[in-house]
Amino acid sequence: MSALPVYRWRLAPEGLATFRQLRALGLRPGGAPVVAQLERPRRRRDPLVAYLYRVDTAVPVRPMTPAKRAALAKANAARRVCPECGRDAGYRIPLSLGMCVPCADAPTGLAA
Repeated sequence: MSALPVYRWRLAPEGLATFRQLRALGLRPGGAPVVAQLERPRRRRDPLVAYLYRVDTAVPVRPMTPAKRAALAKANAARRVCPECGRDAGYRIPLSLGMCVPCADAPTGLAA
């Protein structure tokens, strides 16, 4: 049993928001505790759960610094390079494949 109040999907009171809703408003929880839980029912599976924060205690998002922007660009560039062929794929390599799409689609283990 949870000590947090639980609200059904679309029935949360005004003044509470999920992390993504706060981010869309340019806010972040800022260390504030979770005050409630939102549940979206699904068939034959456990419900989806989102945590709710108070909007009035949220603080503004920290601005992106040039160093942080450069580090993010470098990390995204590293995710574009295929570990198999070493080429820049032009998109971020899917984690599910672990390589670019042409390398994943290429037949392997075939003797010529």
